[in-house]
Amino acid sequence: MADGYRGLSIGEIRGLEAAGCRSNSWESVFVKDPFNAERIQNVTFSGIVKLGFFNGVARERCGLPLMHGIRNAHIHNCTIADNVTITDITGFIANYDIGEGVVIRNCGHISTEGRTSFGNGTRVAVLNETGGREVPIWDRLTSHMAYIITLYRHRPAAIEVIEKLIDEYTESVKSDRGEIGSGSYIAGCGTIKNVRIGHGAVIEDVSRLAEGSVNSSYKDPVFIGNDVIMDHFIICSGSKVNDAAVIDKCFIGQGCTLSKQYSAENSLFFSNCGGYHGEACSIFAGPYTVTHHKSTLLIAGIFSFMNAGSGSNQSNHMYKLGPIHQGIMERGSKTTSDSYVLWPSRIGPFTLVVGRHYHNVDTTQFPFSYLTEVSYESQLIPGINLRSVGTIRDAQKWPKRDNRKDPKKLDQINYNLLSPFTVGKMMKGRELLRKLLLENPGKPLIMFDRMSMKASAAERGISLYQMGIDKFIGNSLIKRLEGGELMTDADIRARMKPGSDKGTGDWIDMSGLITPLSSIEDLLISIEKREMKSADAINRHFESIHKHYYDLEWNWVYDRLPAETGKPNDELTAADIIAMVERWKKSVVDLDRMLYEDARKEFTLSSMTGFGIDGDDEVKKRDFEQVRGDFEKNSVVLAILDHIKVKTELGDELIKRLKV
Repeated sequence: MADGYRGLSIGEIRGLEAAGCRSNSWESVFVKDPFNAERIQNVTFSGIVKLGFFNGVARERCGLPLMHGIRNAHIHNCTIADNVTITDITGFIANYDIGEGVVIRNCGHISTEGRTSFGNGTRVAVLNETGGREVPIWDRLTSHMAYIITLYRHRPAAIEVIEKLIDEYTESVKSDRGEIGSGSYIAGCGTIKNVRIGHGAVIEDVSRLAEGSVNSSYKDPVFIGNDVIMDHFIICSGSKVNDAAVIDKCFIGQGCTLSKQYSAENSLFFSNCGGYHGEACSIFAGPYTVTHHKSTLLIAGIFSFMNAGSGSNQSNHMYKLGPIHQGIMERGSKTTSDSYVLWPSRIGPFTLVVGRHYHNVDTTQFPFSYLTEVSYESQLIPGINLRSVGTIRDAQKWPKRDNRKDPKKLDQINYNLLSPFTVGKMMKGRELLRKLLLENPGKPLIMFDRMSMKASAAERGISLYQMGIDKFIGNSLIKRLEGGELMTDADIRARMKPGSDKGTGDWIDMSGLITPLSSIEDLLISIEKREMKSADAINRHFESIHKHYYDLEWNWVYDRLPAETGKPNDELTAADIIAMVERWKKSVVDLDRMLYEDARKEFTLSSMTGFGIDGDDEVKKRDFEQVRGDFEKNSVVLAILDHIKVKTELGDELIKRLKV
């Protein structure tokens, strides 16, 4: 044959038959030289089969040698590359192209049946269980594209075009032959049907995989383990599913782990999500959505950078026309143990939800807050999370816990705690708090939007938001003016002037991508005009927005400076900049001191309860220090102290240059 294969000789056929091999048509079996018939024993061939050469051995991870070749199997209509090991297949392997160095052993049925798209094009009923926001999944689905498909139903023309592009991709990958990428390891599996498997994947002891794609790569393999059942799925590089997880109609992005009997249906999981023990139904799990507890249900909501406490629950069942209610928990939100939220509700970014909330609430304009339960009613404490050391610890840990090793990262993730997205909400929250205090003079408790708020909490919230605003603006200003000489006020104003007005309006968080809303509007217009020729082209647009974040961020800050300084930008002087930097220094130091004192609480005697079980307070303290460490040497505490020092020096350096 022209592709390097040839037919079997009479002697080779007799040798194979002597080794227990069978075929109803030896003329349909083709081999590549150098062919070693001794490496093939007790094999039934049917359909057209192409075999590479087999020499040497593979090795199990424990070091056990496995001779390359095929033994005890039925191979139907397959192409098998060089140095593959296939042993002890109780059923058959049918309609697959198997890459070099693959090991398949002790399996049941591995087959492709009819034309399939390997999970591409599967409609996932996210947010609304009964439909209406279905997302067609595909190999390179990003959280940002899914965000548009899910939440921008008010732009039906754009949604129609995106879905058409995904359908075109789906049609392009349809085949009646599956693939098992080179270097993959498959062992102890029951049924694998209509599954395309990428390079280097490890799949062992699974019960069933059906209608899916395992998008593994050498640099970031996929692992699927014991007793797993997965139907109608796509799983991306670096992800793991094991320990009896049950997955149906789901997209699993890069660097995720679903394990320990976790069950999920009609859900999307994007970069670095973790699901253990619990349950998900129709959720949009943006990057770093994590749930660890058997008693936790996430349902019909959108989440990101979220940690769900044990027993967390939401309800979309207060309905008469079907389960149509949905919830939004913006980035960085957390739930405590036994929390409950009635959908529809919207929780603002970096908000801690405590207790049970039986009314629909909307706290989106109050980021960094506590939403607590007091006498069965919802009470808001605005801005209080800005002084929580836990918030800072979260912001520090997320980039360190990026599990993605694939050089081609799908989701564009911005880790900034303060951004035009969160600071814009702080500005709106600050003004709303001022308005509420004016409308409720002398009242200790303010009622609004099915929630209550102490007047003292509102006043403190204004102060905290102002610190956060000053810190962010100062950060951006110092970055803009770093390096070089600033001899005159004109030099300062010239350096500050942005190159465009892009990004000056509202900003949004598109499930990890922090972007001006106007950039997404421009993208949607391009999509509606059919200027985007592929789904990948849309993803490249997201990459471009992410790449230019800091330029766009400065445009936003520059546009808001007059409101914060009380002076037009073209009249700013060195003295004005120095005043802003001094405000910035004060906000940084004040917030860091609050964080320092919050961290100290973790080292009080009350926090040591349960330590030094058979001793006095001194034993308790020593036991605590051995386990948790000393307060002054704690890494987070040291980081706070270093931050105060570094930022103070940075501000002083700019002030010195401005005074020259």
